[in-house]
Amino acid sequence: MRATRLHGPGDVRVDSVPDAALADPTDAVVRVDAAAVCGTDLGFYRGHAPTAPGQRMGHEFVGTVVETGADVTGVRPGDRVIVPFNASDGTCDYCVQGLPISCRNLQVWGMTPGIDGGQGEAVRVPFADGTLVPIPAGTSEQMLPALLALTDVMCTGHHAAISAGVRTGAEVAILGDGAVGLCAVLAARRLGAERIIVFSTHEDRAAVAKQFGATDFVSARDQAAVDGLLHLTQGRGVHHVLECVGTEQSWATALGVVRDGGTIGWVGTPATTGPTLPSLLMRNLTLTGGVAPVRAYLPQLLGDVLSGALDPSPVFTMVTDLDGIAGAYREMDSRTTLKALVKP
Repeated sequence: MRATRLHGPGDVRVDSVPDAALADPTDAVVRVDAAAVCGTDLGFYRGHAPTAPGQRMGHEFVGTVVETGADVTGVRPGDRVIVPFNASDGTCDYCVQGLPISCRNLQVWGMTPGIDGGQGEAVRVPFADGTLVPIPAGTSEQMLPALLALTDVMCTGHHAAISAGVRTGAEVAILGDGAVGLCAVLAARRLGAERIIVFSTHEDRAAVAKQFGATDFVSARDQAAVDGLLHLTQGRGVHHVLECVGTEQSWATALGVVRDGGTIGWVGTPATTGPTLPSLLMRNLTLTGGVAPVRAYLPQLLGDVLSGALDPSPVFTMVTDLDGIAGAYREMDSRTTLKALVKP
């Protein structure tokens, strides 16, 4: 079969690899119907994180079950499924408490040795019963992009909002106008935020944010961004900040715009050491967040997507096939494309 592999910074190729196959009785083999390129993938592509030569790529995908191991009872061949960005057993103490990202048997697509990546034709899924979420039969093919967004970016934006405690009537600021930040707009609106202020210097991304429910925009950086938000709020700042970037600049802005007693829900992959403890203590700030427990969020958010109450599909601004995936990486790297959907 064919799958995407990274051979070095900027060197993404589609190679022939061994077919995905069952290895354990709890496995399933899933044919990939659609995959996505993620900002985390770009970190490897840019050489910002260590990789093994030929590392398999992709952790966001939906597909159709083609084979199951003898112990799998939750899905069967022919079922279309959503695949969270990690595999979890569903039975350990962390999974039971709703934190599958800390599963004691966690497997990460393309990164755990021997585990396939999602940007290919098929994937062996370990712990199929604990990992896979079936999509109801008869679901429209047109919903595929929205369902694909649930594998990571929508749940991650939701995690930022949930962690921050966004509530009805709140004022919220969102740092990051990538797919996660834009999904955080949707999440904040879903939780009843009255005012959603987005920091963005890109008109195309701001347009998606407005479509998703943003009420105000600050098109500036650094201290000018802080000043812009404080002007919008008559100097009050906001109750909640959703930090979806992870840079030193974004953290400085977050601390500059959150009001005393407020919360920062952070999901941005850290590129800095973050705020100091005194900066949190003296202002009674709450900092909470981390990697989203996607599998725990999926049942509720899937229901909202299927009902039409939630539609994150506009984050996909490019559709390609495996032959075009190197171009998708280049376009996302240059920020000419927000997020690419790949149909093998």
